[in-house]
Amino acid sequence: MKFTDLFVRRPILSIVVSILILLVGISSLFSLPIREYPEMESATIVISTNYPGATQDVMQGFVTTPLAQAISTASGIEYLTSTSSQGSSEIKAKLVLNADADRSMTEILAKVQQVSYRLPEGANNPVINKITDGASAVQYVSFIGSDIPMPVVTDFASRVAEPLITSISGVASVRYGGAQTLAMRVWLDPDRLAARNLSASEVANALRSNNIQAAPGQLKTTDTVINVTASTDVRDIDDFRKMVVKRADNDLVRLSDVATIELGGQNYDSSFTSSGQRALV
Repeated sequence: MKFTDLFVRRPILSIVVSILILLVGISSLFSLPIREYPEMESATIVISTNYPGATQDVMQGFVTTPLAQAISTASGIEYLTSTSSQGSSEIKAKLVLNADADRSMTEILAKVQQVSYRLPEGANNPVINKITDGASAVQYVSFIGSDIPMPVVTDFASRVAEPLITSISGVASVRYGGAQTLAMRVWLDPDRLAARNLSASEVANALRSNNIQAAPGQLKTTDTVINVTASTDVRDIDDFRKMVVKRADNDLVRLSDVATIELGGQNYDSSFTSSGQRALV
């Protein structure tokens, strides 16, 4: 007996099976994706490093080159491109098609950490991001504070708004335009420095040595352990103004004697305008 004989003798079964196949086909039709090109994963890993005040040659020789040499040994990279400019370095690692971007990013992060000790002392830690080809911003949000300084607006956005936005399902990352990170600005006065026989490097060394977070440790006896804490870091503008940068005999030179100190933005390299007002986008 052939398989088809069963459906010849049982026409109702044939009709039911035909209807079932038709329904399955119709349901599959709505679930079929429609794409212009085959689905392929293509991503780029971007490594950005800032070194305030460094020239393009310094960035190329002491930041971009050692990082690029280390990153090039990671697996899954098709090619590297790099850009060095005054104060900034950007390296882009284009991954091969369908490479595991998360795994490659983890490997690149490990490579960067291996050579981070070779970077200049004043360079910031490299920032690593993953960019999926074809991905673009789907929404822009503007933060405007008419009477509020932009560093304060940036601080609010990073502490309050960003966690709320990134918690939304489907949001991969948040990027800022016109952001100004809060920082203590020390504006040195050349005339006052010369009058006190001080250089800018001496002031910078004093700032580094007097603004640290120390761990004193513990005091132990036979039956008691006491944790010792010390407030060694500088916390507000008044503390910065009172900081001693030079001792000469019985004379103390404080930071306020040679500089103007204020709380402002870490840099003023870029700005955005929304509805005619400065904004964080």
